[in-house]
Amino acid sequence: MENRQQWGTRAGFILAAAGSAIGLGNIWRFPAVAYENGGGAFFLPYLFALLTAGIPILVLEFTIGHKYRGSAPLSFLRINKKAEWIGWWQVLISFVISTYYAVIIAWAMSYTVFSFNLKWGSDTEKFLFGNYLKLAETPGQFGGIVPGVFIPLILVWAVTLIVLFNGVKKGIETANKIFLPTLVVLFLIIVIRAVTLDGAATGLNTFFKPNWDRIMDGKVWIAAYSQIFFSLSIAFAIMITYSSYLPKKSDLTNNAFITGFANSSFELLAGIGVFSVLGFLAQQQGKTVEEVVSGGVGLAFVVFPQIINEFPAFNQFFGVLFFLSLTLAGLTSLISISETYVAGIQEKFGVSRHKAVAIGGGLAAILSILFASKGGLYFLDTVDYFINTFGVALAGLVEVIFIAWIVRELNHLQTHANAISDIMLGAWWKICLSVITPLVLGYMMFDNIRTNIAENYGGYETWFVTVFGWIIAALVVLVGWMFSAKRWPAVATAKVD
Repeated sequence: MENRQQWGTRAGFILAAAGSAIGLGNIWRFPAVAYENGGGAFFLPYLFALLTAGIPILVLEFTIGHKYRGSAPLSFLRINKKAEWIGWWQVLISFVISTYYAVIIAWAMSYTVFSFNLKWGSDTEKFLFGNYLKLAETPGQFGGIVPGVFIPLILVWAVTLIVLFNGVKKGIETANKIFLPTLVVLFLIIVIRAVTLDGAATGLNTFFKPNWDRIMDGKVWIAAYSQIFFSLSIAFAIMITYSSYLPKKSDLTNNAFITGFANSSFELLAGIGVFSVLGFLAQQQGKTVEEVVSGGVGLAFVVFPQIINEFPAFNQFFGVLFFLSLTLAGLTSLISISETYVAGIQEKFGVSRHKAVAIGGGLAAILSILFASKGGLYFLDTVDYFINTFGVALAGLVEVIFIAWIVRELNHLQTHANAISDIMLGAWWKICLSVITPLVLGYMMFDNIRTNIAENYGGYETWFVTVFGWIIAALVVLVGWMFSAKRWPAVATAKVD
């Protein structure tokens, strides 16, 4: 495995890791989550979660990948022969996510083009669900492919697969060196203009004003951990895969801190930009900021077009900037998500990188067509909820319990990281991973299971939630276990120094 691909520079790795973490959720999820959970007061549990779960798990996954020099399945196999399925579970979670994440990027790409003439008109909600997505009336209906989604989807996959075909250094590293700085510059322009709009101060006051009464609410702390966990791309197999391409002398702990704080900085920047323009929209419509606050798809594709319509000048220009930012944020994440299964296929089945990209990426691209149908939004909403709630979060819980309590590998990983890092890991790191993170994730899982047993997610019918929710979440575990039953090529299982 000495011929394993490597990053060209440390900056290249950090940009790739940060590019993976900085995605659509930073822009459309964090601002709403922060506002709903105490505004300025939310930053205290958020910072605590970053330091006790986010960065410790980043360090853990960086160290696993670097020490065991393999994709997630191979790295877990090298830790313990019975643990390979955990790696495949994480890889298959990423595979499922890539199939619908690509479609959201396709929407952003379409809206970038729509921005040139503000094609969405005055009724942005009707345009999104009616004119553009042509949303089916009933969840579960395929309804045929929507050309306006399918065509940009082809382009999204073309860009992603070309980057992956070109490998780690010439493909992923080069793409992130272009995409991520461009994203930051574009979003800075948006934020600078946003904070100068009429009503921006009201929006920012709403965002930052601390509601200290919420600080003692356990749900606020769980929300902070949830945001950190899903935002940093942990338990997706991404960080294990990316760190396996690092040279032997790499400052793992420092890289984790840089990646974690870069991601959080962008989330804060996104919050400032989003609430500035929400304050502007509220003033223009004679409403309070609370009445126009939104998150997720609604914020990006309904509220933001409304805001762009109201801009005093250069409406089209700022529309292009915003949706191009969404596109770039999505692409850097999609590339990293897809690399997990490309690396896994390549190593497990002993095929060339090009063949692994064609098989893994090609299959994901074909399956993503389901989400480009008229019923695609319903499928996407349900699969996304269950694969994150009962996939990513549960896989993360299993990962930390397995490493900390079953194989008791924390001491060995700590020694490995400390030998090559400037920041020394001490008792805090082991306490966070063996006590704090399992307790928080365990409670999250208990609460989520209780909630979803009591009522169907999103009010969908039981058959729909069962097929596209529970069964999908279970299948990634089952298929992961089946993959782990196949023998590895001899060279893959060779011991690593």
